[in-house]
Amino acid sequence: MSCFGGGPNFCPECGNVLPLPGIADVVCCPGCSFRIPVSEFSGQEIYSAVVFNPVEQTAVSQDDEDSEMKGPVIDRRCSRCNKEGMIYHTRQMRSADEGQTVFFSCIHCRYQEKEDS
Repeated sequence: MSCFGGGPNFCPECGNVLPLPGIADVVCCPGCSFRIPVSEFSGQEIYSAVVFNPVEQTAVSQDDEDSEMKGPVIDRRCSRCNKEGMIYHTRQMRSADEGQTVFFSCIHCRYQEKEDS
């Protein structure tokens, strides 16, 4: 006797969603040993659809010369112009058990360097 009653797409024994009928003449439940002949699905139309979210267009400025450099300024000497003052930001570029990568940008000459911490 079946414990579950939810429709033809569900296993009547354990309640799992049954896979779509394929080439085989039986559909097997992935959760238990229940089997149902494909002929039981005759007359049903089975379809699927993939719906993607619309892509939002954003105006991104590609002109870095006019963009204002933002971020915390630290007392670090630029290796190109030898002046103090660099902006930094961090990213987790490697695996989670390793340190972050710190990116530095000089506020005077815009030279960029990175440091793996």
